Amino acid sequence: MRRGTAARRRRLAAVAGIAGPVLFTLAWVAGSLRQGGHGAAQVQLSGLAAEDAREPQLMIAAFVLLGGCSIGFGAALRWVTAPRTAGAWLVMTAGAATAAAGVFRRDHLLLTGPGFAGESWHNQVHDVVSAVAYGAMVAAPLALGHELRGKPGWAPVARAVQALALASLAVLAVFASRAAQPWDGVLQRVAVTLALAAEVLLAARMLTLPPEDARPVSG
Repeated sequence: MRRGTAARRRRLAAVAGIAGPVLFTLAWVAGSLRQGGHGAAQVQLSGLAAEDAREPQLMIAAFVLLGGCSIGFGAALRWVTAPRTAGAWLVMTAGAATAAAGVFRRDHLLLTGPGFAGESWHNQVHDVVSAVAYGAMVAAPLALGHELRGKPGWAPVARAVQALALASLAVLAVFASRAAQPWDGVLQRVAVTLALAAEVLLAARMLTLPPEDARPVSG
């Protein structure tokens, strides 16, 4: 009974690892479409949850939901990696930082504009936790790819998630450099989507694992 309960919990966590990224993506698509007069290139994801955004509650909920789903999925990943390895903890860190980014939201829809006198304390907290979320979202699939590549049945997934993480990192580098500044909002969406695709791929693989392949390994 205990083993069956643990298996059901892992499957539920894997479903959350898919549902969180999918619902988050649908939320930012809907939120972007609701910002009349502002295209996706102008508005970054955090701006969709700002105080002057249209229906910011949608993106606030999306950030918190994605964060909670990632925390649960990261906890379940410890059964297929090792409890003390970095990958699963990085997924949980990314989840916690993502949820915090929704709670401590930005002041304005746009980064600059008339009447912007300075950042509030929660905007400053948002900037810090967003940086943590970006770093952990990219580092997690890189670490998990390394940890899972020698595990039977995981090698193709391990290579794919590492490739997605490297692509996300490259796009984030361009985004951070401001080299393509008119397209910052688009670059951010691409980078985040690539990182979330890695989480979905890992979760989908976990769903297909036989129960004996989901037991924890030593480490």
